[in-house]
Amino acid sequence: MTQAHRVVIVGGGFGGLYAAKELGKSAAQVTLIDKRNFHLFQPLLYQVATGTLSPADISSPLRGILSKSRNVQVLMDEVTGIDPEANQITLRERDQKIDYDSLIVATGVSHHYFGNDQWKPDAPGLKTIEDALEIRRRIFVAFEAAEKEPDPEQRKAWLTFVIVGGGPTGVELAGAIAELAFNTLKDDFRTIDTTEAKILLVEGLDRVLPPYPPELSEKAAQALARLGVTVQTKSLVSNIADHVVTIKQGDEVHEVPARTILWAAGVKASTMGKVLEQQAGATLDRVGRVMVEPDLSVPGYPNIFVVGDLANYMHQGDRPLPGVAPVAVQEGKFVAKLIKQRLAGAAAQAKFVYDDAGSLAVIGQNEAVVNMRSFKLSGPPAWFLWIFAHIYYLIEFDNKLIVTIQWMWNYFTRNRGARLITGESSLVQDYELATEQSPKSPVEV
Repeated sequence: MTQAHRVVIVGGGFGGLYAAKELGKSAAQVTLIDKRNFHLFQPLLYQVATGTLSPADISSPLRGILSKSRNVQVLMDEVTGIDPEANQITLRERDQKIDYDSLIVATGVSHHYFGNDQWKPDAPGLKTIEDALEIRRRIFVAFEAAEKEPDPEQRKAWLTFVIVGGGPTGVELAGAIAELAFNTLKDDFRTIDTTEAKILLVEGLDRVLPPYPPELSEKAAQALARLGVTVQTKSLVSNIADHVVTIKQGDEVHEVPARTILWAAGVKASTMGKVLEQQAGATLDRVGRVMVEPDLSVPGYPNIFVVGDLANYMHQGDRPLPGVAPVAVQEGKFVAKLIKQRLAGAAAQAKFVYDDAGSLAVIGQNEAVVNMRSFKLSGPPAWFLWIFAHIYYLIEFDNKLIVTIQWMWNYFTRNRGARLITGESSLVQDYELATEQSPKSPVEV
């Protein structure tokens, strides 16, 4: 009996998952490998970080999603090596090797500190559930510590939140923290006035949301200002140490004491990019993404494909496709269909073409911007469109239902029910550390 075509997919994000779902309708034997046993809906991760949603609201077990695709196996493991000549991948656990006929790599990206990885402990980024829970812990610990801090300067540092990076993630985090401080929490404390909180959004370019048209960037900046966020553009962070952010704006340098610093300024490719470079001769861009062929394959290896954020696709326009969920979804589906066409002996589509329906960014309740093909929106209409799009793309029905109900409740009550402080580091430890290492006096910017 002829052996079924073996497809190995590395990564259970949008690209890998949608490739697996599409191949679940085929005669291929599919193996999906991921370090986690769940798919994470990353576009809503900032809402976990700010207490609006719980992790389970935006996560779906991979086995549950693919349970009806009997030809798809899910393995919880990590790929450490690829042998493109032998058509094998190596797993971390027991150095197990798995054969493939077609390989799809969709391992995404991680935080990029531009050579300053020592900043990571003080300024966490937002890519995983663990990141979101740590950021949530830091945000709510800050308010709790400020409530019992007698020193005005230290209390001010606890109530200062600095977000580095004015792209969609930075804008979303800044807006959500502002809504917490100026609405949700304003009646919850007795010693402090949470509306005295300072939320500073730092962007190196001349406007927030640089990929968007200038008029929408301006709308977003205005919306952030209405929410109480201080936007500081043309500013570079030169150092983060001892809970002080050093910001250079032109010839001026400011030091801003802040107990909560969040990083949203850049990404770099996962380590699988380096593995493909070393073992398959792939060419990487400056952040480690793989330069792919028009059909998303690795040059020289037509059976190895890279999709999602790890792929640098330069065959449509004058810049790479953006690292957003719709791109990954379409790329995953394209490669799956291409493999099915090859197996059927049909002429396969030679080039991937991204169908760009537009981009959306939310700032806060009733505040968003939408850049569509034929129109641009801001304010409440854009916000409702953003809600519809995100509910639509959530994977499972129960997630759609829970998130819809939660958002409706939050809309009318402005309450956030997931304001839990969790994690190994307790409030007592954080507070004691702060008193041992008192921050400098803040400088207004």
